Amino acid sequence: MTRRVYITGTGIISAIGNSVEQVEKSLLSERSGIGKITLFPTIHQDRLPLAEVKLSNTELLDKIGKKENNNLTRTALLGMIAAREAIDDAGILKLNECPTGLISATTVGGMDRSEVFYEAYIQNPSRGRLRDVVNHDCGDSTDRIATFLGIRDFVTTVSTACSSSANSLILGAKLIKAGILDRVIAGGTDAATLFTLNGFNTLMILDKNGCRPFDENRAGLTIGEGAAFLVLESDELVYKRKARIHAELSGYGNANDAYHQTASSPEGTGAILAIQQALASGNLRPADIDYINVHGTGTLNNDLSEGVALETIFGLNMPPFSSTKSYTGHTLGAAGAIEAIISILTMKNRCLFPNLNWTTPMKELSIRPVTGIIESYEVNHVLSNSFGFGGNNSALIISKPIDLIT
Repeated sequence: MTRRVYITGTGIISAIGNSVEQVEKSLLSERSGIGKITLFPTIHQDRLPLAEVKLSNTELLDKIGKKENNNLTRTALLGMIAAREAIDDAGILKLNECPTGLISATTVGGMDRSEVFYEAYIQNPSRGRLRDVVNHDCGDSTDRIATFLGIRDFVTTVSTACSSSANSLILGAKLIKAGILDRVIAGGTDAATLFTLNGFNTLMILDKNGCRPFDENRAGLTIGEGAAFLVLESDELVYKRKARIHAELSGYGNANDAYHQTASSPEGTGAILAIQQALASGNLRPADIDYINVHGTGTLNNDLSEGVALETIFGLNMPPFSSTKSYTGHTLGAAGAIEAIISILTMKNRCLFPNLNWTTPMKELSIRPVTGIIESYEVNHVLSNSFGFGGNNSALIISKPIDLIT
């Protein structure tokens, strides 16, 4: 018998809230977290917006009950906060009572500390504290989170650009279905850095006015930061401990169109394959999807490619869709997990959250996003897309469980 994978806990910290509850309130009040850069000095201070977590590193340390930094990067701190909230939300008292894993995704790793090192080092090669650069690699934040939580059975890092945390959820589900683990804390974390901001600005894909996904006049994405983790558990474990279920991770797919290092194929090939895989693995049809949380970055290439893919799969029966990156910014490695939690919140609240900042339809597409909150809307299956650089495309299907356990 194939194991089912249930989501029993959620945790999040982002530009629109430092907990799931705060994020939910921001979504319902249509409050975006995109604003002026305050995290670090930059020549783009008054020119480019950013979606920041509204807490300093000292305040993040306070939230996890630590007084000393101990070389913790902002990426690790954000991840610790979100992962702990997810575990608490799942009502887990003994984390290692069963084979448990941590799968954390990130793209920038400890770059926020590395920048401090290099700023001093470039001015004087005899300066720069090595303790600021030893936490640079992506796996460091995962190890720190695992140590903080006390997870030892299985710990690994996923870094596949913008699809990273969606892929961490997919890997977690596969490990549970294979009987290797009973429980996985899966998600991702990424801090905003100068490297990220300058890198995307060099690609000329940042919108000076804030992202406008699927708008004809879109001019790029908005960088965001944050973390989100979900507790995945096998159906046997859920029944055994009589856990509350938020949702089921019922389907997933991952495909690579091998088209370009940073651009998606014009035909949406990778996106189509990933969505088709997700539907097939969940034994679902396109008509079963009630809402799509699109990848929707606001770049010229992404929105057109994704739109073509959606029109190809859904045809004239396009379900409502929106990009919530207009709230959170593009949180890179954390995006898939953040949007998975937002997808769960659509089911919980029986409403669809809008695609903010949208005014003009794209001339190449016939579809249009949700632009205002739609209430009293029954959502049973959500498709959540995460499409990354290098053509790494992932799709999740998050569903109401067949039988709720209370």
